[in-house]
Amino acid sequence: MMLGSVLNPVNSTIIAVTLIPIGDALGAPPSRTAWLVSALYLATALGQPVMGRLIDIFGPRRLFLVSTSLVGVAGVVGTLAPNLGVLIASRVLLGFGTCAGYPAAMALVRSEAERTGQDSPGGVLTALAVANQTIAVLGPLLGGLLIELGGWRTTFALNVPLAAVAVLLGLLRLPEKAGTGASPQHGRLAAQLDLPGMALFAAMLISLLLFLMNLHLRDWYLLVIAAAASAAFALRELRAPVPFINLRVLGGNTPLLATYGRALVAYVVSYAFLYGFSQWTEEGFGLSPFHAGLVQIPMFLVAIGVSIVTGRRKGVRGKLVVGGLGQIAACAVMLTLTGDSPVWTLVLVALIFGLPQGLNSLALQNSVYFQADPERIASSAGLLRTFAYVGSMVASSTAAASFGQRAGTGGMHHLAWIMLGAGVLCLLLTVFDRTLGRPSPPRLTRTRSSGI
Repeated sequence: MMLGSVLNPVNSTIIAVTLIPIGDALGAPPSRTAWLVSALYLATALGQPVMGRLIDIFGPRRLFLVSTSLVGVAGVVGTLAPNLGVLIASRVLLGFGTCAGYPAAMALVRSEAERTGQDSPGGVLTALAVANQTIAVLGPLLGGLLIELGGWRTTFALNVPLAAVAVLLGLLRLPEKAGTGASPQHGRLAAQLDLPGMALFAAMLISLLLFLMNLHLRDWYLLVIAAAASAAFALRELRAPVPFINLRVLGGNTPLLATYGRALVAYVVSYAFLYGFSQWTEEGFGLSPFHAGLVQIPMFLVAIGVSIVTGRRKGVRGKLVVGGLGQIAACAVMLTLTGDSPVWTLVLVALIFGLPQGLNSLALQNSVYFQADPERIASSAGLLRTFAYVGSMVASSTAAASFGQRAGTGGMHHLAWIMLGAGVLCLLLTVFDRTLGRPSPPRLTRTRSSGI
């Protein structure tokens, strides 16, 4: 489960150090190599809930094996890519191929709880969170090492052995039957999958994310497409016999909706720090890329430690409150930084940000586990990742708008004010959420509900 779930973050972080070498080798400017990042995010944001729905229906084993095999294929394509277009295509394949890992892990945890009658997933959920945070630390360092040893193509070739090991472990260890209860019942399989609903969801999400990736009034038509697709999607889902996302049930699940809203806002702050603060430490403060990366390592180390210490505690309100306060404190310190600030103040910001980084991700993950319909746990987990990736797109666009042509101190302060506002909103969404407390495990008996 952990190996499958880290395939996405390892590819998300390694690419950060390969963009310049790829651009130099293929003669592509940064405006074009940026699509190597966006392609993975687009494919993953769309594929997570779709793959989650398929896992809910067929169980995690088949979907995990097929999608993880696709990661290996994508690794071969990327390694042999003759031009940037093929390389971008390999990143799309990677995005879809890595979509099954996290939803499959959540589905397996739920199925084991049902099999044993013991719903105590704290240790496993903590292990998943720590594994992903560890990869966030090691990804750029691993990428730099691979580039030194064999060039940028080795960062794509790495997916081949990782996928092979994951598939082998899946064949040996994943149970043959570990569905969550939403198996096809009557009618054609296509009707059970709600293919029109998935297509409309894709149109809505892709047009929205394309707009967010490059905020500009000339792209207003993308918002129109997103709004039209959203309306059509809502009409389809309200009328579909077996909807892709049951909006009636989801609309009645206020705690889960609130969790998704908190996730979006929390990840806007988190990704804005990752994207914006790193750029400022290089251009505004004058650190080398290597030293700029070292500054952020304390954040991930603190996040890992916080996750390990608090992981087995089921309560989420306290984690989210402290995480929200941590975001606010870190943003306030960012507002005091200038190009003449001592280096230790940069490390201090990273250390403070480590607290919400560890608490928020773990609390949001646990919230979805306890709040979602057990029969839709995989698609619900996938939808959580989708909201996180939408937050990352908003953060990326916000950082670009704040900095303009250069990541100076003024732009960093502008970004910090936006982050501070988002942090306050995240805290308010937690404090005033009466449904949020120490979650009680849902019934372990299977239900016939078809909604998230």
